[in-house]
Amino acid sequence: MLLAIDCGNTNTVFSIWDGEKFIGTWRTATDWRRTADQYYVWLSSLMEFQKIDVNITDVIVSSTVPRVVFNLRVLSDRYFNTRPIVVGKSDCKLPVEVRVDAGTAVGPDRLVNTVAGFDLYGGDLIMVDFGTATTFDVVDIDGAYVGGVIAPGVNLSLEALHQAAAALPHVDISKPQAVVGTNTVACMQSGVFWGYVGLVREICARIKAERHRDMRVISTGGLAPLFQQAENLFDDFQDDLTMHGLTVIHRYNKENN
Repeated sequence: MLLAIDCGNTNTVFSIWDGEKFIGTWRTATDWRRTADQYYVWLSSLMEFQKIDVNITDVIVSSTVPRVVFNLRVLSDRYFNTRPIVVGKSDCKLPVEVRVDAGTAVGPDRLVNTVAGFDLYGGDLIMVDFGTATTFDVVDIDGAYVGGVIAPGVNLSLEALHQAAAALPHVDISKPQAVVGTNTVACMQSGVFWGYVGLVREICARIKAERHRDMRVISTGGLAPLFQQAENLFDDFQDDLTMHGLTVIHRYNKENN
């Protein structure tokens, strides 16, 4: 049984894969100070609550927060008696190439999304991930990761606006009923929602023009369902894209070791 762990800047997701489907998924705030023992108590309690009794034999980790990896390694070794596969480390093999400038470190989450996208859709993709940052990852026709774009995340932009302008409140992002707001909250929501719709359209259009071909645009991440409400912005949405990618990478490493 595989435990897949996706550690992002804001949240960390744990999922158990039985070889065909995910039988349990849980989310916690990312905190590098959390110990292996704390992870285990939290995870085992949730598994017991949902009556999931499994023997975890394998662990795979993708983490954009390097300081968290040590305790996740200890968790894997101490409680599951296995050495985890850590995406981005030299001993983790990828089923796709990474074609970027020499010496460039590509975020593990972007590599995992590339693998997942290619497995699900084939090549010529633009993967748009609405996380702490809004990232655009370009997948070549053969599945290779060939670069992308990084923009501030939606919630990060809202928080910066609130902190920098004393008169502007903190607001929750939603699709506004009209473009022109008639109160402060509506004005801010319109600016952020339609501003990011415009950002996605323009960046994707320029990527396609630069590569001289049409490409499929796939969205993922916490706020992706919200932006699915904008017409013709994406070709598809995948809620568990990163977790799917982790299972593909795990299988590839098992078959090629």
